[in-house]
Amino acid sequence: MEQNGLHPEEQSEEPSGQTFDPKIEAFVCTYCTYTAADMAGSQRLQYPSTVRIVKYLCTGKVEIIHILKAFEAGADAVFVGG
Repeated sequence: MEQNGLHPEEQSEEPSGQTFDPKIEAFVCTYCTYTAADMAGSQRLQYPSTVRIVKYLCTGKVEIIHILKAFEAGADAVFVGG
């Protein structure tokens, strides 16, 4: 059974018994990845609420400082899709 969009084998339990929900920052291209995510949304497909999408005109413009700032702001993972 899935919980928060993650399969049981992808979830990890903290020592206190709580489930770890990773905060994921997704840098996506307007014309590729964002369009696909938007189309998935129109089909009522869901992704975890811990994913935050940041739209770029082109992911080629993502610089290392953007990725580092995402981690500094508390992201557990960064996804760059284009």
